[in-house]
Amino acid sequence: MRGVLVIDNTARGSGKGGTRMAPGVTIGEVARLARVMTWKWAAVDLFHGGAKAGIAADPDSPDKEAVVRAFARRLADQIPASYVAGLDMGMTEHDAAIIQDELGDRGAAVGVPEALGGVPYDQLGVTGHGVAEAAVAALERAGKPVSGARVAVQGFGAVGAATAARLHELGAQLVALSTADGSVHDANGLDVPAWLAAKAEFGDTCVAKAAPAQRIAHGEELTVDCDVLIPAARQDVIDSSVASRIRAGLVVEGANLPTGLASRAALAARGVAVVPDFIANAGGAIAAGFAMDERYSAFRPEPATILDEVATRTRRNTLLVLDAAAETGVLPHAAALEMAQQRVREAMRLRGRLPVPA
Repeated sequence: MRGVLVIDNTARGSGKGGTRMAPGVTIGEVARLARVMTWKWAAVDLFHGGAKAGIAADPDSPDKEAVVRAFARRLADQIPASYVAGLDMGMTEHDAAIIQDELGDRGAAVGVPEALGGVPYDQLGVTGHGVAEAAVAALERAGKPVSGARVAVQGFGAVGAATAARLHELGAQLVALSTADGSVHDANGLDVPAWLAAKAEFGDTCVAKAAPAQRIAHGEELTVDCDVLIPAARQDVIDSSVASRIRAGLVVEGANLPTGLASRAALAARGVAVVPDFIANAGGAIAAGFAMDERYSAFRPEPATILDEVATRTRRNTLLVLDAAAETGVLPHAAALEMAQQRVREAMRLRGRLPVPA
């Protein structure tokens, strides 16, 4: 087993962040994501620290359980004292339960199956729910209705599908989507319930069921004519070249790090508003806050309570960041980062780790 744990900052609480499993996991990748978690927890104003872990292994390997158990054993001095494991790419509810079992501690991981006391966050689609609410807040701030808004979603996985479902519920129109296997587009709107059913039945290959007239080249879903673009797949998908061709007036980052500094500047120069990733996709972190608080409790929160909290915090933070960016003339990412950094700095001062300014 080869793994890495990065605990980035614990000024506001013990480290909390998902554990990902993939053959190509690197220390730099995990460190970068751990820093994102620091800002994400601070941005949603919950008192946990930034951390992230990774296991360099194939998540489909028949040896997965042995690998996860070895990972937990090697970090027994850190879990759960300094780090609480969670789910990320390549890890499942079953794996979270394995970590709890290996360490004999219910507090070692969150995201366990409902039968073991967990809350079915994936079924609730909390991250996608928050991304949709961020889009709603940004549209309303711009004086634009959600009903009838044309939306393109890159990545029709857990986050993208839940985002599309929530926006469809609110009256928006999905005009493009993509999976790892391809992309589709229909200017007149895609049938969201039908696509959700196809995704549930066929997975990423659902795009193969699309009418030939709907098929477009992979990547073109980012540049179709729409009001809202939601990159919810991988990081670094929008470079300066793609940014120059985006026709949406609003980009809401469902994935972590889908844009870079240069592409954000290019979008801003064209008047395209961007809701940063650790503001828009913090629904999972907000829900994980419930799980963290109730790891040792016999009581579980009501799903409606979780979704309401995700919506409230995400909308509020979206408006705070966009307003701050407009007032100070900085990009929304910089405004969001400053808000989060200020909260972390204040916590460090309270703990005596930073001098109090004169």
